[in-house]
Amino acid sequence: MKSYFIDTNYFLRLLLKDDEKQFNEAYLVFQQAVNQEIRIFTSTIVFFEIYWVLSSFYKKNRLKIIEYLEKILRMDFLEIENRTILQEALIIFEKHNLDLEDCYNISYANNLNADKFSTFDKKINSLLKTK
Repeated sequence: MKSYFIDTNYFLRLLLKDDEKQFNEAYLVFQQAVNQEIRIFTSTIVFFEIYWVLSSFYKKNRLKIIEYLEKILRMDFLEIENRTILQEALIIFEKHNLDLEDCYNISYANNLNADKFSTFDKKINSLLKTK
């Protein structure tokens, strides 16, 4: 079975449907993965690039960004590293006024059973003190 790495722009075209030709091409690839004709995978970095592009370039609000990112994480035919950590990070992101990267780091530390999260970031320290 062929394996395809899926880059940021394929996800964006699929989610935003803002370029019909590219949407159709991306949709075909994702549909082939759904049908188990190909294997698709991506990286945690791509996940964060999607977040960055949606927030900075497309100016999507926080709830819309969460909706898009949750759609990606629900794609069970997509292999993505650290899916559980990303899912937990989105939960933290939805509940707290932190950047997604910080939420990921908190989730990552929790998953590796860190005894302490050492940071000078006041927002993170404030959140961690309430836990």
